[in-house]
Amino acid sequence: MKRTEYIYKKTLRKIVNSFLQGLLLIAPISITVFVIFKLFEFIDGLIPLNIPGLGLLIILGSITLIGMLGSLIIRTPLSFLFNRIMDQVPLIKMLYTAISDLLSAFVGQKKKFTEPVMVIMNRESNIRKLGFITERDLQNIGIGDDFVAVYLPHSYNFSGNMFIVPAENVIPVVANSADFMKFIVSGGVTRV
Repeated sequence: MKRTEYIYKKTLRKIVNSFLQGLLLIAPISITVFVIFKLFEFIDGLIPLNIPGLGLLIILGSITLIGMLGSLIIRTPLSFLFNRIMDQVPLIKMLYTAISDLLSAFVGQKKKFTEPVMVIMNRESNIRKLGFITERDLQNIGIGDDFVAVYLPHSYNFSGNMFIVPAENVIPVVANSADFMKFIVSGGVTRV
């Protein structure tokens, strides 16, 4: 009876291990495909047409056309007018500026997440966090030359904290910025 029980447990363990291996292989692909499909479905549904994908193409084409026209013709006068209006509404201006600056930090001309660093958080315990220098000159907010602004993203989350730290506690890291961000956001699971 013991031998049969041993074979049963061993076989069951192999089946469970095979299932978990399959799950590790299939889950990331399946979840990615599902999220892309749902995103496509949502965007395509914004313009209710009976031809799948046409709504998405119209939206992408419109955004591209607006971007081209905006950068060629309307950007300067419209931007000036819009900024004058925004100056009159402080709360909305603050929100708009923060979102605009965040987006331009990732995809605009003024990319900010280009200097990966390791910050010494506690010298005694040698605790360190990974992040990006976002600003070296903090004179405009009344902070001296000895400090820099460092953005420390959270793992498994698209949020983070910005810290003002002594420049001596910041160690540059030679890495591709996009890979470095993936490494941090994945909690160190993704290889750089």
